[in-house]
Amino acid sequence: MKLGMSSYCLTPAMKAGRKTIYDVIDFAVEKGCEHIEFVPFYLPFVDENNKKLDYELIDNVRDKCRKVDLEISTYSVNADIINEDPKVRESEIERIKLHIQAACRLGITRMRHDIASFRRPFSTNTLHNFEKDFPLMVENTRILYDYAAKYGIHTTLENHGFFCNGSDRILRIMEAVDRPNLRLTMDVGNFLCVDEYSEGAVKKCLPYSEIIHLKDFYIRDKSKLPGQNEMFNCNNGSWFETLGGKMLRGSILGQGDLDIWTIVKMIKESDFDGYVSLEFEGMEECEQGTEISLNMARGIFKEA
Repeated sequence: MKLGMSSYCLTPAMKAGRKTIYDVIDFAVEKGCEHIEFVPFYLPFVDENNKKLDYELIDNVRDKCRKVDLEISTYSVNADIINEDPKVRESEIERIKLHIQAACRLGITRMRHDIASFRRPFSTNTLHNFEKDFPLMVENTRILYDYAAKYGIHTTLENHGFFCNGSDRILRIMEAVDRPNLRLTMDVGNFLCVDEYSEGAVKKCLPYSEIIHLKDFYIRDKSKLPGQNEMFNCNNGSWFETLGGKMLRGSILGQGDLDIWTIVKMIKESDFDGYVSLEFEGMEECEQGTEISLNMARGIFKEA
């Protein structure tokens, strides 16, 4: 098992111009990370407008990681491959294929892609729609899995957003896709987005998991947050609403309301031997929040 971080943790610093991706890599090494996960926010491996790869950036990032002996564990991309518009779906699949090519050039053997847009309207996140769209989820996930396999890459799915989330839904998709190395990027906090008890969901999903996103959330009643004007953004510590009407906000690991100690204990007692990737998305300065969270993760893994 290897503990590291997602570049997503330092997205605010890259957005503000405080850090380049090379600074993020140095930060990960300085903080003792055993691996790094790349998320292409402010990291344009793919020029999506012109539909081409930035080979120079990809090669430089790959070579930088090799130089500092930091393993690239995975590459995670948002996607909407079940859009109701067939032309949009086709365009999305072709876009993800470009990211698969980028992952291959980075020298990694796994990549995560989403199935549904994170920001689907809540009204569409019904069981009826899930059943209606299920064949399309399976078909297009197979298309991308088979395409990635040509590049020596296997894909993973994540319990992400509000539609393809929850342990039963994500495991049902995986089993229906029925590809030998399709695995799960399990986010221990994201189950809360659909009001599922995280500890139970983690236990259920651990046997299918290859990557674990480790994060923490504050959980509050919406009625206890009067006057908030940054609801639903899920950015830089903003509150956002779950399907059931609770409010979540990212926190420093171990300071929120998830029972991280119990979750880590379950991970340690399982057969999991993959990558644990910190995702910090709180309102604190991202460098500080990430460093504290990494230290907390090491301490909890040691003592839990």
